[in-house]
Amino acid sequence: MTKTIVHMMRHGEVYNPDGILYGRLPGFRLADNGRAQAQAVADVLADHHIAAVFASPLQRAQETAAPIAASHGLEIITNDDLIEADNQFEGLKVAVGDGALGKPRHWTKLRDPFTPSWGEPYLHIAHRMLSAATKARKEGAGHEVVCVSHQLPVYTLRRFLEGRRLWHDPRVRQCSLASLTSLIYEGDELVDIVYSEPAGASDPRITGA
Repeated sequence: MTKTIVHMMRHGEVYNPDGILYGRLPGFRLADNGRAQAQAVADVLADHHIAAVFASPLQRAQETAAPIAASHGLEIITNDDLIEADNQFEGLKVAVGDGALGKPRHWTKLRDPFTPSWGEPYLHIAHRMLSAATKARKEGAGHEVVCVSHQLPVYTLRRFLEGRRLWHDPRVRQCSLASLTSLIYEGDELVDIVYSEPAGASDPRITGA
């Protein structure tokens, strides 16, 4: 039976000196360390048979995908389904004890943490990410494919595929910068999910990392 691996990758560290939640805002590039992280993953995957590289349309994802695509002589395929989750706090500081979360005018956005009320529903994120993974699996059948996305979308897809509730504490997400959440398929069937950190671990509690 045909074995296919779809690596759902989180982008590398972003240059974000103001520490805001940048979400889908344009113009947020990788920091120097983020470029090093992207290259580290490209080096790890250099000997793998990567058949295609997909990426979110956002700059940080495209820059993370670039060295992987280059090392395999591939063009990056942009897939909007891989984009960051929509969030009403976009452009604001949201760290605990700092910024928007401490202001009463924003509290109504926090009324329902299970959907969540402040942004794109978890179930919608899971479904579009599953669509992206399915497209990648079909594109690279029998080989490996990389899809560069963002922390919340990648982690939400994993929870969905593992049959866990989608709402969760963001402080304990297992999805470090430039990490790989690898979906292992036999034919059309998902048989395993393997998590790895080729570029090292990072703290999920750091907003805007």
